[in-house]
Amino acid sequence: VQLQASGGGLVQAGGSLRLSCAASGSIFSINAVGWYRQAPGKQRELVAAITSGGSPNYADSVKGRFTISRDNTKSTVYLQMNSLKPEDTAVYYCNAEVKPYGIPLYMNYWGKGTLVTVSS
Repeated sequence: VQLQASGGGLVQAGGSLRLSCAASGSIFSINAVGWYRQAPGKQRELVAAITSGGSPNYADSVKGRFTISRDNTKSTVYLQMNSLKPEDTAVYYCNAEVKPYGIPLYMNYWGKGTLVTVSS
C-alpha cells in the first residue's frame, strides 16, 4: 500500500491550492484519512481528517478556509485550501488507516509530504 500526496506549490497569501492523497496497492478498505502539516522547527499537527463515512474534522486554525473530501471510487482524499496565509507554509502529509487484502486489521500509512509555501 502506498499513499501519494500531491498538489503543493508556491502561492501568494489569499490564494488557493488543492492537495490530493491517492492510495494504491492491494487495498480492501480505507477508514479515516487525515492531513497533517509540519512547519520548520515545529511539531507535526493534524490539519483535517475525514471518516470513512465522510464526516470531516478540522483544526481551529483552518476552519472555514480548508475543506477535506474523499472520492472512494478513486481511493483519493482531497484538501481544498482557500484564503491561504503565510503561517500555512509547511510540508503537508496524508495519513490513512488501510486494511490491505489478506490482513484482518487496519494499518496506518503515511505518504511522502508535499510542500506548501505561502508568500506574503
